[in-house]
Amino acid sequence: MFYSILPLSTKPLKSPVGFAANACISTAISDFYATHFNYSTRLFLHTRNSVDVVASAFAALDLINNDEVNAIMGPQKSMQAKFVIDLGGKAQVPVISFSATSPSLSTTQNPFFIRTAQNGNSQVQAITSIVKAYGWHQVVLIYQDTEYGSGVLPYLSDAFQQFDIRITSSCSISPTSSRSRILEKLNKLMAAQTRVFLVHMTHSLGSKVFLLAKQAGMMSEGYAWIITHELLSLCDPMGSKVTDSMKGVLGIRPYIRKSTRLETFKRKRESEVESIATELNIFCLWAYDTVWALAMAVEMVGKESPNAFKQNSSRNNSQVLSGIRVSEIDLRLRNMLLNVRFKGLSGNFHLVKRELQYSAFEIINVVGKERIVIGYWTPEKGFSSQLEYSTSMDKLKPPIWPGDSKTIPKGWAIPVEGKKLRIGVPVKSGFDQYLKVKRDPYTNESIVSGFSYDIFLAALEALPFAVKHKPIPFPIGSGTYKDLFHQIKVEKLDAAVGDITILANRSVDADFTLPYLQSHVSMVVTIKDDERKNMWIFLKPLSWDLWLTFGATFIFTGLVVWILEHSKNTEFRGPPEQQLGTIFWFSFSILVFAHWEKVMNNLSRLVLIIWIFVVLILTQSYTASLASMLTVQRLQPSVVDINELKRNGDYVRYETGSFVKDLLVNKLQFEENRLKPYSTREEFDEALSKGNKKGGVAAIFGAQNCIELFLAKYCDKYMTAGPTFKTDGLGFAFPRGSLLVPYMSGAILNVTENTKTKEALKGKYFRQNMDCQESQNQRRTISSDSLSVYSFRGLFIITGIAILSALLVYMSKFIYSHWPELDTIHAERSTWSKLTELAKLFDQKVPA
Repeated sequence: MFYSILPLSTKPLKSPVGFAANACISTAISDFYATHFNYSTRLFLHTRNSVDVVASAFAALDLINNDEVNAIMGPQKSMQAKFVIDLGGKAQVPVISFSATSPSLSTTQNPFFIRTAQNGNSQVQAITSIVKAYGWHQVVLIYQDTEYGSGVLPYLSDAFQQFDIRITSSCSISPTSSRSRILEKLNKLMAAQTRVFLVHMTHSLGSKVFLLAKQAGMMSEGYAWIITHELLSLCDPMGSKVTDSMKGVLGIRPYIRKSTRLETFKRKRESEVESIATELNIFCLWAYDTVWALAMAVEMVGKESPNAFKQNSSRNNSQVLSGIRVSEIDLRLRNMLLNVRFKGLSGNFHLVKRELQYSAFEIINVVGKERIVIGYWTPEKGFSSQLEYSTSMDKLKPPIWPGDSKTIPKGWAIPVEGKKLRIGVPVKSGFDQYLKVKRDPYTNESIVSGFSYDIFLAALEALPFAVKHKPIPFPIGSGTYKDLFHQIKVEKLDAAVGDITILANRSVDADFTLPYLQSHVSMVVTIKDDERKNMWIFLKPLSWDLWLTFGATFIFTGLVVWILEHSKNTEFRGPPEQQLGTIFWFSFSILVFAHWEKVMNNLSRLVLIIWIFVVLILTQSYTASLASMLTVQRLQPSVVDINELKRNGDYVRYETGSFVKDLLVNKLQFEENRLKPYSTREEFDEALSKGNKKGGVAAIFGAQNCIELFLAKYCDKYMTAGPTFKTDGLGFAFPRGSLLVPYMSGAILNVTENTKTKEALKGKYFRQNMDCQESQNQRRTISSDSLSVYSFRGLFIITGIAILSALLVYMSKFIYSHWPELDTIHAERSTWSKLTELAKLFDQKVPA
């Protein structure tokens, strides 16, 4: 349909938008000139009714060339508008649309296209806020398979991504689709998990979709439906049967502020016979305001150029290019229209970038024939009940949801049609305490038990809804955990349950719940023979560097005491060999506090006090350490360092199919040909017992859950050693984006935080491990039993400072007292000769 200025001719239009807009346009012209009777210009309306794109193009060409119109209002549909806009641009005739809302029609790229309606992408942020406010993270988009329907998709996708909202699937429906084809598509959507549907289509197609959705059972409790403002604004002409099927739907529409003019206009339309067939909608108001804006712009052009709109003047001032009349007057008309501002029926008329700007949206709940306003949304303030600031659903009135429910839909559900969750269960030999799978001989069904599976069942019971599931065994050996995750990625499995370690590279294919058990990777090696049988065990309490440091201090202390006592104390004099023996004997006797030599120098006494203190601490520490070694069983690993394994080229083992192999090769840099897989605890024991030289292995690496079970059975033969490599624990895996993950994570927390439940499950499956725990606690992974010099470095520093200080003080006094005498008597001698004389003086006996 097209509306043109000059001359008048009207035809009734069949569509709800066209019918209502046609009546509103006629009323707008009448009302405008009744109010502005003194205007010198007048609008004349010429109407065309077109049903398709080709007809639209011919009608536009006829209006431009034959009727010499100065502006075109329309067309209604976005696909039609695309061609008309192109013709209008070539003819420089403004094409003004109050109903083509598709964002694909760009006003910036088409200078003669003016949209006196809101752009379809203006509602995207409001819709996103609704989805976010109700806590939904996945949405199914149902849209009309036309340029109008698909035009908003990129904007929705970008807006949803900002808030981590995923469009799980997009369902396009052609306007010509049969009822059976639409129903087939709806059934496919119903078989998926997501229960939040966003519908963007025209009223004619939307009415069919909602009638069929109700027939399919998709308008029941648990579903959520959101419709765009184009569909919501045309609900009234659909009929009561359609609106009844839409009960519980949420929608948005532009907010129209109440005014006296608007109420007067409504009463006037209600009194007209034609208005009985249709209700007032936003497109009617936009059409009304568009006419007023055009009339104002025409008047402004007329004042600037009084002869602009005289008969045939436009033809005289135009030219024909390629069969299209090109007007110069219409360019001025476009510019004037862009500057028009006034308060219309739909609100403030203000064009920015040749589009009508929006201020607020109403959030509507469709309940039969009623349209209940549950709140408002503005781009500046978000949601509100009275256009006040808020960003949550707390400011929205509680709506009625499909199925007459007042409970907010959680946004997803387990698929219908009797389908159960397909739970992949890794099957492997050994370690049955965590997971064990066997076949029922009568039903041939899989019977699953174990700690991991019981945690899973307990978590399911803690969910606020029931989840049916079916365990599907997945053999580990013929396949790997990587293959298991691939099955989840391609949706052949709905989840994986077992002793599954949470890893970063696995999160590419699946989403994990919170861990139900902490875990890490550690190394297990054999235990060394008892050190108490070692004939040199008496040297073990002190490390070699501490023995050397102690010996050096021992000799140095004796030497300093001899220097301090030599000149006055006869017990420190005598032949050289006797004096040397005295130095060692004196220091050694102090070790057992058996020295009998008297000291006369106060500096010697200071040195002895410090030395006795050092001896006391070291002897007590030595005694305690040696006693511990001889009386307490000390378990030492045969290998304490991973690098030792790599240097020796030793073989190591890992659990079959486990991620530990990747850890050993990629992170710890083991050669792959030195790695051997294992499956059971018995294989583990056999390999370690043989040792590396007899065809076995030197160490085994495994996850904490497997290592603990192994050590529970072989408490006295093996132990952990070396560093541990932390993982994120054991959890359950689900497909990426699964809405069940947050619910399961919360349920797992409830189970694991219940100490009684968790301990009961551990006692059920790990009794042997718990009985062995006391023995395990007595074990120590030891890198060295010996005390090192590092532990006593402070003590030796104090001792060294005290001894050196005493020696420095003594030597300073000795030189100070004898040097002047030597300098006077032997002034002509060299310094070396004088030092020799000082040594002789030092060796002389000085009376006490």
